Amino acid sequence: MTLFGLKKDKSSCHSATNNGDTIKHGKANDASVEVKVLGTGCAKCNALEVAVKEALTELGMDTAIEHVTDFTQIASYGVMTTPALVVNGKVVSYGKVLKKDEAIAFIQKERA
Repeated sequence: MTLFGLKKDKSSCHSATNNGDTIKHGKANDASVEVKVLGTGCAKCNALEVAVKEALTELGMDTAIEHVTDFTQIASYGVMTTPALVVNGKVVSYGKVLKKDEAIAFIQKERA
């Protein structure tokens, strides 16, 4: 089954659970892109955040990453399997840890 036209990766960390709020990481937002990692703070969610940070650094972007951990906020994006990546309000990946190059591709696509 697909959600938002994306294939579900069976290696996802878990379904979202109510485990907190929103944590902001990084510096001031780059005006061209808003980036959020949706996940409850497990190892895979944190690994996605690291990959996204590396992607932003490689792109030369000084963008803050918002890590959303609150189940209600995660569910409002239609995401039930974390980790997920949201770029400019659009869910571009869910249910898997992206590699840095994959994150770069999603960010560049949504930035354009």
